[in-house]
Amino acid sequence: MNSKQKVLFVLLDEYTDWEGAFLSTALHVGVIPGSEVKYRVYTVAPTQEAVCSIGGYRTLPDFSFANMPDDYAALVLIGGNKWDTPEAEPVASLVQEALNAGKIVGAICNGASFLCSHGLLNNVRHTGNGLDQLKKWGGSRYTNAEGYVDAQAVRDGNIVTANGVGHLEFTREMLLALKANSSEKIDNWYDFYKNGFVRK
Repeated sequence: MNSKQKVLFVLLDEYTDWEGAFLSTALHVGVIPGSEVKYRVYTVAPTQEAVCSIGGYRTLPDFSFANMPDDYAALVLIGGNKWDTPEAEPVASLVQEALNAGKIVGAICNGASFLCSHGLLNNVRHTGNGLDQLKKWGGSRYTNAEGYVDAQAVRDGNIVTANGVGHLEFTREMLLALKANSSEKIDNWYDFYKNGFVRK
């Protein structure tokens, strides 16, 4: 039996392929080459039919919303163009169940907007694709504008949010939340991908 904990990435059609790539890789092969791998990445979609990213990648999900496992450590909502459509609606109850069970929930770009639209950011500090967008998506269900932080990514309790170009910061905060490695090694990972081999 595989002892690694599951991390489930929620993908809808027209998902933004870059937003989860750094996190999935750091979880799947380790934060630092040769370091312990604690997690295994799986994908979840409305059905088990292939979903296609906005960059043209076709992904065959491991699970559908109907048969996804209960024994996972984190649920990650990857952004994209379909979070305001009916196919996204079942995710709200999945997120609530995850939070009720003490699991970590990450949401980036329109994934964060989706959380906002269901009142799921009303008790935590958070960010997203700008306060105006969150107010537009959330309407009367969004009652925590004062909890908005103008940052690339924000972690508060078991919820991590990020804007659509905060994928590196989102990855860092998720890795810290999951205790995927020491904070020092996670910071080193972030520094490398943020600044590269050549510093100017």
